[in-house]
Amino acid sequence: MSAVRSERSTAVADVRARGRRGSLTLIGPAFVAAIAYVDPGNFATNFSAGSNFGYLLLWVIVGANLLAMLIQGLSAKLGIATGRNLAEMCREEYPKPVSRGMWVQAEIVAAATDLAEVIGGAVALHLLFGLPLFVGGVITGVVAFALLGLHQRGQRPFELAIAGLFAVILLGFLVTTLRIPWEPDELAAGLVPMFDGPESLMLATGILGATVMPHVIYLHSALTQDRNPATTLNERRFLLRHQRIDVTLGMGLAGLVNMAMLVIAAALFHGSAVPEDTGSLEGVHAALGRVLDHPAAMAFALALLASGFASAGVGTFAGQVVMQGFIRRRIPLLLRRLITLAPALVVLGLGIDPTKALVFSQVILSFGIPFALIPLVLLTRRRDVMGELVNRRITTVAASVAATAIVGLNGVLLWQTFVG
Repeated sequence: MSAVRSERSTAVADVRARGRRGSLTLIGPAFVAAIAYVDPGNFATNFSAGSNFGYLLLWVIVGANLLAMLIQGLSAKLGIATGRNLAEMCREEYPKPVSRGMWVQAEIVAAATDLAEVIGGAVALHLLFGLPLFVGGVITGVVAFALLGLHQRGQRPFELAIAGLFAVILLGFLVTTLRIPWEPDELAAGLVPMFDGPESLMLATGILGATVMPHVIYLHSALTQDRNPATTLNERRFLLRHQRIDVTLGMGLAGLVNMAMLVIAAALFHGSAVPEDTGSLEGVHAALGRVLDHPAAMAFALALLASGFASAGVGTFAGQVVMQGFIRRRIPLLLRRLITLAPALVVLGLGIDPTKALVFSQVILSFGIPFALIPLVLLTRRRDVMGELVNRRITTVAASVAATAIVGLNGVLLWQTFVG
């Protein structure tokens, strides 16, 4: 039994019989995956890019979003075509020592993911209510566990809850964007690829290198593998068409959120004498309140809170998928929540700078990307695995180029972190 199977799964024939209303029920998995692209780690990176370089790196965010659509689309397609998720396929296709090693690194990545998400939620609660970071971390963990409890009632309630939190993030930034003056000409110029010295190049590398989160590659294939059981090729192609719509909507809106972050920072902070450090979450919040007004700072904090809550729930769920897929084992959600929450609470309890901890977690995530991304590309290009839904040649070429670029950029980040 898969990690995400539900008694409420709806057969494709039933969905098609309901027409347009039935098709709407197929939208959702990509919005769960999209949370990884608007998690707390993205907040500081995008605001730092806009503050330091204005609209210059807007094209990087657009390119990163296109890569996200490609990779998440392949992950979703793998689940539809095979009825298994990426972790299960790796266990079946690779020698046991290899798959066990992949599982160990995936668990380390899951812990690093949880570190960033819990810290983001804790910082948001501190900004909104003045709670100590440790207490905020505990509350974030409890809320994430409650979100996972919804999944026991079926996948759809979980998807709707995550989509609701995603809507809070989206509205918070779009409303602020509409309230500020920004230059259309400068924004358009930011869509032209260019750099302004080595610092901008490294920041662009950071944005691109952290585009694909390994845990959500595993998760997206699990969200689609048996959500709507298909018995014929025609039904699988029907699911694939709607999956593409889902990915375009989910990843497209995540891209809008990231673009809005950069535009806000570019319009308000670039070239201005803002005393706060806009490279930190607390600094961005303070700067918004000073340069714009309190409602703008409140919208930022609420969006950060929704991001921390949603991404913590999604991250823990992904860890469950990884464990069951690689070693066919499950542990109680409460125990898993406590295990993955522990490192974040230790960091918060010791008083370690939360922004530095976020950066450190992103470095750990960089190690995990090749172990998820490369097998995904290799498996989806094989006809014996994918059947008639095998990648077209141009898709495999594009995915290979994207994988090479992402792995290479993460290699550069790791080199700069430990050597440069």
